[in-house]
Amino acid sequence: MGIERVVVVGATGNVGTSLVRKLAADPDVASVVGVARRIPDWKLPGLEWAAADIRTDDLATLFRGADAVVHLGWLFQPTHRPDVTWANNIKGSVRVFDAVAEAGVPALVYASSVGAYSPGPKDTPVTESWPTDGYPAAAYPQEKAYLERVLDAFELTNPSVRVVRMRPGFIFKTSAASQQRRLFAGPLLPNRLVRPGIIPVIPDLPGLVFQALHTDDAAEGYRLAVMRDVRGPFNLAADPVVDAALLAECLKARVIAVPAWPVRTMLNAAWRLHLVPASPGLFDTVLRVPIMDTSRARTELGWAPQHTAQEAIEDFLHGLRHGAGGPTPPLASSLRRGRMDELNTGVGERP
Repeated sequence: MGIERVVVVGATGNVGTSLVRKLAADPDVASVVGVARRIPDWKLPGLEWAAADIRTDDLATLFRGADAVVHLGWLFQPTHRPDVTWANNIKGSVRVFDAVAEAGVPALVYASSVGAYSPGPKDTPVTESWPTDGYPAAAYPQEKAYLERVLDAFELTNPSVRVVRMRPGFIFKTSAASQQRRLFAGPLLPNRLVRPGIIPVIPDLPGLVFQALHTDDAAEGYRLAVMRDVRGPFNLAADPVVDAALLAECLKARVIAVPAWPVRTMLNAAWRLHLVPASPGLFDTVLRVPIMDTSRARTELGWAPQHTAQEAIEDFLHGLRHGAGGPTPPLASSLRRGRMDELNTGVGERP
């Protein structure tokens, strides 16, 4: 049975651009609507764009007639203004969920995250039943955890809606490198610094163990969630688990054991001085997220990543070295946009 219409909210970002490609290429999907605040010039057969702000615009009319809505929209910045990210990520997401119910859409696929999980083990993978209370030191995990509770209530009051929560690890691809550099490292990171052999050592911090996957593999998980009659949460991550040794191999560096506190102290000072956009709380979150068991996605979704976690990171590093970007405003190349614009608007201040 085919799908007549899929609406993707947040279609111009890292995962969104890969997902709309996959959906538009699927012969069982008749049409795809990409929703974004800023409409790109980029076009695909079977894809139409719609301009909408999830905080203010009429979403129910946009969703009416859709077989599924995929909600990817998220603001990581400004980290110095949690009221701004809360208005978009929480209030905007609640408006998306309410519009799905009002429009009678039968399926909602939501982009949760490993960041929604409570701190957990690094040596024993956790299933989707692990608590989703986030980590209190940063807005990102707390907002993701809050929306897990919102969806708990949504499912109780809207049992006819098939709700799927995707919980991926850290997602990378070449064309998202400039965006991710802007969001997390800021304009002061030199491209040449991530060339193999330039960085002499990688610090082996306690807890620096996490999972990653290629964006195309994450997008395939979302496509399968749209197409298959599944419900509930799914962990997504590729092998191997990423640690300091793997990062050192990618960068041709040595590993040195370092306590976390000096790194956090430097990051905290840089963030307070607006030299980097990523908050120290996000750093703390990375050191505490659990390693996930992806068995459910592999068995119930039929999902299998086509790239290793190391390949995903190497694609990202390649993109950083070359200032790579994509054909949408969020993914615009750092070479085209320039870094003075980032400095002029304040590091970590632009939404």
